[in-house]
Amino acid sequence: MTEIRDAGIWKSAKGKGRATPKGRQLSEEAFNEVQQLIKDMPLRRDLLIEYLHRVQDTFGHLSAPHIKALADHLNIGEAEVYEVASFYAHFDLIKEGQTPPPATTLRVCNSLSCTMAGADELADEINKTLDNQEVRVLRAPCMGRCNTAPTVALGRNHIDHATPAKLQQAISSNAFTAPIPSYQSLTDYLAGGGYQFYEQMKAGTLDPIEVEDKVFSAGLRGMGGAGFPSGKKWSFVRAESGPRYMAVNGDEGEPGTFKDRYYLETQPHLFMEGMLIAAQAVEAEHIYLYLRDEYPAALTILKREIAELESANIVPIGYIELRRGAGAYICGEESAMIESIEGKRGLPRHRPPFVAQKGIFNQPTLVHNIETLYWVARICREGGEILTSVSKNGRTGLRSYSVSGRVINPGVYLLPAGSTITDVIEAAGGMIQGHRLKAYQPGGPSSGILPASLADVPLDFDTLQPHGSLIGSAAVLVLSDKDSIRDAALNMMEFFDHENCGQCTPCRVGCEKAVKLMREDRWDTSLLSELSSVMEDASICGLGQAAPNPIRLTIKHFPDEV
Repeated sequence: MTEIRDAGIWKSAKGKGRATPKGRQLSEEAFNEVQQLIKDMPLRRDLLIEYLHRVQDTFGHLSAPHIKALADHLNIGEAEVYEVASFYAHFDLIKEGQTPPPATTLRVCNSLSCTMAGADELADEINKTLDNQEVRVLRAPCMGRCNTAPTVALGRNHIDHATPAKLQQAISSNAFTAPIPSYQSLTDYLAGGGYQFYEQMKAGTLDPIEVEDKVFSAGLRGMGGAGFPSGKKWSFVRAESGPRYMAVNGDEGEPGTFKDRYYLETQPHLFMEGMLIAAQAVEAEHIYLYLRDEYPAALTILKREIAELESANIVPIGYIELRRGAGAYICGEESAMIESIEGKRGLPRHRPPFVAQKGIFNQPTLVHNIETLYWVARICREGGEILTSVSKNGRTGLRSYSVSGRVINPGVYLLPAGSTITDVIEAAGGMIQGHRLKAYQPGGPSSGILPASLADVPLDFDTLQPHGSLIGSAAVLVLSDKDSIRDAALNMMEFFDHENCGQCTPCRVGCEKAVKLMREDRWDTSLLSELSSVMEDASICGLGQAAPNPIRLTIKHFPDEV
């Protein structure tokens, strides 16, 4: 560990001296506290965000002395630590003289699903009934629990179907830690033949190219939203000279999406075998598993089960490195995620080069999301027929739809890829009594809003683009005749305004201006359309390029509301 340097004499002017350098002085107490917190971890620059989590979790905030101490430990500038910490929403930075936040923080979800379920009214009621000196109430973006809206995060625990009474009870009982749901253990997974396919690959009895062909022939495409053929990625990465890495994108931040959380909290080893198969196929020397911070139960499960894999000698100790996000939607973009894994702000990179060529630490990197790897394992274990044998409306395969909104039973539904919104609503138990389908969001805010008149469109890759939309992460939100589409579109754009990384002007300024224009009594549709075109054409990444979709589709299909 770095030791505190001797004070020495620091000259401030000719002939004059001072006992300390200019700027913030290193606190011995803070230095020792940080040293104690990270003593079991290697000292590496790319672990900065993990160190920041340790401090935040312990003290409830990041003080200026702790920022200085971390900078000294890593031998980097305070500004570098500060710029990283201030980028992420889950870090509370406190300067000298400022009052730290209360010990208890409530984050009320303000995503569209929760807003429709009364989150605004809930937040107002909480502020009236709880002591603001003891409890801090914040509005926060989607937490991936849209099926149990409204949701409130109490520390590291989520209160589903939240009410003031439920929250008061949870606070009184110190329920700040997420309960761990029942899930398939390693023992049960092995008993069912788990990891046999991976072991055969590791032993060299299965050719990686044959495995790649098997996945490609099944028609598997990336389930994170891009829809790129999964098998093709492997050959791109394998064509590059090593060392090669793998990054797993578990930053499921698109509002309305919770399918990855469902699979992690029920069948984590099915996903992890798919991860190991893909890593073996490209001869990845290390796996970085990046999980959003809003999934504390899944984080605990993964920590526990990775340790089980190591104990069972299925993977070497340290081969899978679990990284914890810190509240930044943009890190769902693959290059921004890689920047975050490297301990930096999650700013999307300019491409080319693509991450398959220069990803983590500028080495070839294979990137897949959670659900994609779940299907890799199923295809390898059960055969590609599990997808190719299913067809509907001219489409082939299966999709995991995260369904929320005005349906009786919100949840994750595995349905044929050619399913329509009518099929999805039927699977979710139908519309809530007294509600009639008015519109729907087929794939998160990035997909915009489609009218009920397009209820016969298959919700799959390539079928929604002709209508100005996309399937994205298959986050289906159902709106009824009792909902304002104008308000829904504004909620979506406010999310993009809050969550864009700020790197490029078209997105940063475009989102801000769009929100202001959409808050007017009447929309300036001509100006909003022009702004949308600029954002789509000039933004660096998919966030800014897709953010105008709610604007365009609302103007097109619901002109009477704007």
